[in-house]
Amino acid sequence: MQRFFAIILLTVALAAAPISARGPAPVARAKNSAPNPVAFSVAKPPYQVGIASWYGAWFQGKETTNGEHFNMYAMTAAHRQLPFGTRVKVTNLLNQRSVTLRINDRGPVPASRVIDLSYAAARAIGFYEDGLIPVRIDLVPSH
Repeated sequence: MQRFFAIILLTVALAAAPISARGPAPVARAKNSAPNPVAFSVAKPPYQVGIASWYGAWFQGKETTNGEHFNMYAMTAAHRQLPFGTRVKVTNLLNQRSVTLRINDRGPVPASRVIDLSYAAARAIGFYEDGLIPVRIDLVPSH
């Protein structure tokens, strides 16, 4: 019975408390006002870390997704989401060597990989013999 009265007393006390004690009141916005800028200021970092692979001779001369013919000696790469023409800096996380590439194809096919480099790009950062390596991909600002 004492528990019942304690619950009733607590309920009445909370109901009678001033609004400021219950938390902030909702903020009304004008119909055409801009949304809270803080809600949109958090952006993804401009880089990606993951596993890279490379492709070469078997694809030489075949059409890439953007319509170019693949050149295994060009500094190009395939990425699933980045727009064609985007320039990226790819860094081999095992030896810190890096290269700047242009995205001109889609891929890689295995979901466990984030980017496919051309043969020349793989050689430039020292992993063409390994096949797969951990990399960091940074966006290169366009001028």
